[in-house]
Amino acid sequence: MNNLQRPDQEEKTASLFERTLNNRFVISLLVLLLVMTVVYAFLNVSHLLDPLWIFIELIAFPVIAAGIFYYILDPLVSFLERKGIERNFAIWIIFIIAIMLIVWGVYSLIPMLTEQAQSFIQNLPRYNAQVQGLLAQLPIQTNGPTESELSLNSQIQAVLNSLHLGELSERIRDFLPGTIDGIGNVIGTVFTFITGILTMPIILYYLLLENKRIAHNILYLVPDKYTDVVGRILRNSNLQVSRYIGGQVLVAIAVGFMFGMGYSIIELDYAVLLAAISGVANIIPYIGSILAAIPALIIGLLTSPAMFLKVCIVIAIEQFIEGRFVSPQILGSNMNIHPVTILFILLGAGRLFGVSGVILGVPAYAVIKVIVVEMYQYFRKSSGLYEDIEVVNEGEFQQQKADLVTKLDEEEPGQNE
Repeated sequence: MNNLQRPDQEEKTASLFERTLNNRFVISLLVLLLVMTVVYAFLNVSHLLDPLWIFIELIAFPVIAAGIFYYILDPLVSFLERKGIERNFAIWIIFIIAIMLIVWGVYSLIPMLTEQAQSFIQNLPRYNAQVQGLLAQLPIQTNGPTESELSLNSQIQAVLNSLHLGELSERIRDFLPGTIDGIGNVIGTVFTFITGILTMPIILYYLLLENKRIAHNILYLVPDKYTDVVGRILRNSNLQVSRYIGGQVLVAIAVGFMFGMGYSIIELDYAVLLAAISGVANIIPYIGSILAAIPALIIGLLTSPAMFLKVCIVIAIEQFIEGRFVSPQILGSNMNIHPVTILFILLGAGRLFGVSGVILGVPAYAVIKVIVVEMYQYFRKSSGLYEDIEVVNEGEFQQQKADLVTKLDEEEPGQNE
């Protein structure tokens, strides 16, 4: 009899349990505890995952490269398919055209770039002398003795002391194993790169051929309860990445073409090489255009003041055309990411993952943003912790916000009166 509870006590216990689970603070603590547990377990068993990481490193390059080329070529394949050409045949047409462009680049464009790069390397001593001459003209005051004031014997003794000849044998013994390991690493890297180059077209072919089937297979594995939210995540993520990669590549090609035309007109040295650098660097949002202008400005300054002014004019014209016509028409505002956010993404991803992080950081953030937004909206509707509100898409939300701002602007004069 002592173990029996009254009905009102059972209701209080159930109510307390529900309030505990519905408390946001408690849920946050549980999620934090779960994340910390997963991280702790991962750190303690990470050595067991070394074979998995080796496999991921092996397939990462061909898979990522195939994904990038998929988003570039899929619109062309879909266009031919809409014109009545079978998709498999359309893929082979695009592949043949791509091979022809690669062959043309190998026999015409690449030799030109190689020749200009070799010429630039040969002229580096002259450019270095010019830079030293410009620096010598600056009014720099030194507090200590200059090299001309040092005696020849002291200079030779300083060089010998810096070599540490007594430790030379030990350095050689330490250097040889590192050299052997370095050669092994180089061979492994070359093998991975060649394997990726050979397997990437195969992966790309099946991505283009079975793109819709891949999404259907993923949704088939998802429980029916989550089919809608997972479908929206796949659709919106694919749309965001497609717009970003395709748009950035088209803008980069347009920028390279415009710089090539401008530098050729003003007869700037290494015009094609500098234009190619500008196009590739422009793949990086915002920062890329600034980095691309630096080499051209340096070459123009070392050539003559007049050439430096011409380079500035070409860069200004290109920036005007790109900012007013090219980027708005191709990119628009489809990413819905604030420029400051993009800069933080570039800095963080570049610090963590290097060049690949700078290139892939923005689309990765766009995908993560889609996943977080969809999961939050699903949790908001299904948890019962929030008031029932109508969830609208981004376009409807922006329109409602604009209408609200207009309404407030109309009411403000009356309030001031």
